[in-house]
Amino acid sequence: MSKIVRNASELNFDIRSAPQMPLARRILMVRPTYFHVDNPINPHMRKADGTIHVLDKAKAMAEWETLRATYRSLGLEVFEAEAISGLPDMVFCANQTLPFVSRTGEFRAVLSNMANDIRHKEVLGIKAALEHEGYGTVELPARNSSTLFEGMGDALWLPGYRVLLGGYGHRTHRSIYEKVAEMTDATVLAFELANPRFYHLDTCLSILDARSALACRDAFTREGWELVQKVFPNLIEVPLAEADSPVFACNAHCPDGKNVLMQLGAKETVRRLQVSGFHPIELSTEEFIKSGGSVFCMKLQFF
Repeated sequence: MSKIVRNASELNFDIRSAPQMPLARRILMVRPTYFHVDNPINPHMRKADGTIHVLDKAKAMAEWETLRATYRSLGLEVFEAEAISGLPDMVFCANQTLPFVSRTGEFRAVLSNMANDIRHKEVLGIKAALEHEGYGTVELPARNSSTLFEGMGDALWLPGYRVLLGGYGHRTHRSIYEKVAEMTDATVLAFELANPRFYHLDTCLSILDARSALACRDAFTREGWELVQKVFPNLIEVPLAEADSPVFACNAHCPDGKNVLMQLGAKETVRRLQVSGFHPIELSTEEFIKSGGSVFCMKLQFF
């Protein structure tokens, strides 16, 4: 039965006793053909002086190609959804859906209600790509201010379990998790995001395996941080200076419980990962960080 948990005192069971779900093993990406930063919709898209970042499009394409090649070098199958003209942020394809496996073994995906009107148009493109791979898609109630939901930007599966960690407060509305929990038949651990520089949960929390995560304390409320600590016995705290742009260390991605793909330059976070037995793979995603996203945002891991 689905359940919403909002603080550590409400988590009165071992979440690793929750029903299991297969591990996601496939990667979806969108080529940054139309990527640009001309329309600032988050704090990271402007320089300290308030001007908009200047994008090096050739470098952005090279960074994207390197990320795709790195996934393939780790033995992961990478699929591409078609980029659509006029949708510059579609490259950040973690946001438009929430893939899952039903109790009866069917591939499903919850379609997002994106906060930004232009970004919301991206949903149909990712929907088509997942349907091509055998997914059935399910829609949330009609899009309005109380039904906003930004997919795997804010909703992160605990690997191997029917447990979601869900962020809310900036792009996703708190109340929508009741419906998401019902659709996915999952327990949802809900976290209010306290700092507007961390507007999605994937900017301040990176789940490495079922017991380990990277997280930045400054992004959470006191209750949220206590819940993060209770969920992950091996919690690797990321300093604010490395979690914020231009490093975005918490927007890392661990696709296999060992290798951690991340923006280069997070020296302390890299050290802490190595001490905990993980293998950091540092990459440049600095052109995408100009738009407020790094490795995790640039892919959708699906089943």
